[in-house]
Amino acid sequence: MNKIAAIAIRHWKPVILWNILVLGITITASRAMRSPQMWIATTKLTTPGTNSNLNANLGILGSLNNDSSSISRKNSLLEIQGKILTSETLMEKVLNIDPEKDDFEKVSTFQSMFDVSIDEDSPIINIDVTSSTSELAKTRANNLINLFQERLNELRQQNRLSKRRFSAQELKDAQQKLILAQQALTEFKQSSQLVDAQAQTRAIVTTIDGLTKAQLDALSQVEYNKNRVATLSTRLQMLPEKAIRSLSLGENRDYQFLKSKLSELKAEITRQRVKYTDNHPVVQELLQQQQALLNQIQTQINQTANGASIDTTVSGQGRARLIEQLILAETEASAQKRRSQQIQNQIDKLKTNLNSIPAQQKRLAELQRNVDVAEGVYKGLVAQVQQTNIDVFDVYPNVEVFESPRANKLPNSPKMSLMILNATLAGIIGSIALILLLERRNPLLSPQDLQDIKFPIVVSIPKFKDTKIRWELDDDKQEKFQRLASAVSLQPLENRRLLITSAMEGEGKTTVTLGLAKALVDLGFRVLVVDGDFFKAELTQNLGYNQHFNSTKALISIEPNLDFLPTSPQKGNIVKMVSKGHFQQALADAESHAEYDYVLIDSAPVTATTATALMSAQISNVLFVVKPGMSYSNSVRDSLEQLMEHQAQILGLIVNGVETVAKPYRQSSSQSL
Repeated sequence: MNKIAAIAIRHWKPVILWNILVLGITITASRAMRSPQMWIATTKLTTPGTNSNLNANLGILGSLNNDSSSISRKNSLLEIQGKILTSETLMEKVLNIDPEKDDFEKVSTFQSMFDVSIDEDSPIINIDVTSSTSELAKTRANNLINLFQERLNELRQQNRLSKRRFSAQELKDAQQKLILAQQALTEFKQSSQLVDAQAQTRAIVTTIDGLTKAQLDALSQVEYNKNRVATLSTRLQMLPEKAIRSLSLGENRDYQFLKSKLSELKAEITRQRVKYTDNHPVVQELLQQQQALLNQIQTQINQTANGASIDTTVSGQGRARLIEQLILAETEASAQKRRSQQIQNQIDKLKTNLNSIPAQQKRLAELQRNVDVAEGVYKGLVAQVQQTNIDVFDVYPNVEVFESPRANKLPNSPKMSLMILNATLAGIIGSIALILLLERRNPLLSPQDLQDIKFPIVVSIPKFKDTKIRWELDDDKQEKFQRLASAVSLQPLENRRLLITSAMEGEGKTTVTLGLAKALVDLGFRVLVVDGDFFKAELTQNLGYNQHFNSTKALISIEPNLDFLPTSPQKGNIVKMVSKGHFQQALADAESHAEYDYVLIDSAPVTATTATALMSAQISNVLFVVKPGMSYSNSVRDSLEQLMEHQAQILGLIVNGVETVAKPYRQSSSQSL
């Protein structure tokens, strides 16, 4: 429901314009209701019979055709009657005896007073006759029916058909022979499961050949992978089970993190030993930390080994790759072996079916020919009987009055309630269609739009009730960015600069910038936040600053380890300023003021200016922010393509404003996608 509401809100202007248009048309139509009141008389006619022409396929005996009928086979009987009722010839006769015939200058104008429709599932013809009074409407309906009957008599007299009769017993005998032949053929096919011997034989042989080739390929793959397993096992000097455990240890992030910490600690111990002896408290504390890390590393090894032997040197890229190849080769060998056995079972079954076909082929051909001959004889007799039974009343039958003409006491038109109902339906249906059309041209962003793009970091930020931009974020908000900050800190970033942008305005890139900055400071980093939106400088204005982006003197210390470089809306060619390197120079001047671990630049949306794409060429690390219910699929896709064209490295995707009912537990981080 939230998505539907978001889509409707996006397109409220076209929807309002459409409903205003419908309202205007309704008002205009209501003013035209001063036209005379009209009554409608209704009546129903029924007519039996069908029309057919001789066109019979006699199978192996040939065909029998006779298209002597003057009535087109494309028209059904009811359609023909309807055309006769609305023909100018009949309407001219009805007009000549109409009391208001002087009011109609043309037959076509008088013809519009009659509406003829046909029921699809019954031989009923519906006739509606319009007039200025109810009595006149019924009179016109009766005149139409009477003159229609006279017109049918005229057409019957003009039509000539010959009649012939064939022996009903002869047709019955031919039908019985056909039924017996079909039964014999059906029983044989069911018992033998043989339909087309030649085609089935060719299909089985082709299938067997294909399966044989597939089996040989599977066996060669088995042998190949077995050799690979033996070679890799010899080279690694370990069995596949040991290799799997060793690889699991090598890919354990906690294990790798502990080893990295141990290396750093050893380096620190070495530096301290230059200054102090091993008995010094500083060295002793470091040695205790080293022993604690060694114990944790051993615990990781024991948990992964589970009592078996394990190789702790697998973390290297080359050896880990060999272990992966060993495991893959063993798995592929087992799979191909099972595949070969399954193929062999299929081949054996097909060969059994193939051996049973030749003995039944002759019998099938004989039974099929008997059916073809019997069917040809039967169709020929049926075609002749149908041709001889075509009668003049099959084309122009006697028409019976199913319901006599009747009219309501009140006029049928115009109706204000119907106009209001139609206007309401037009407004609703038109609004839905308009929304669907506009949404199809530029739909909201969906998860499928980004599934083909691989992002190193994907993090979702829950929706905040308080959307005001400020430095002081409460604990509930700040903890949502801890996962993002942790993920960013683990990435090897060039010059530690991050460009934070989005496709459009209102997607929360500024909120993400502030939250990430605070989270990085909490992790112990020194951070510089830069307002890189030179068009609106919303971050600077919302935070209550107003300075130029041109000097380190503009730096503002928000809190320890967190500085802010504000800006103000620039005049002139901003794209030229960025492309000429002025932005890069000003950023370097600000960084020279202090040694920052991270520099976060809050830029303008990509679709708003090409300056952001030019910035990404200078600051290659980009965090891209989207917001469900607001981000456009086409805008996001075009923005990502534009950034990649400028060699930007899309470091992460931040999904902002995700609806969630989960409550935070102490210092837990926000959930990633």
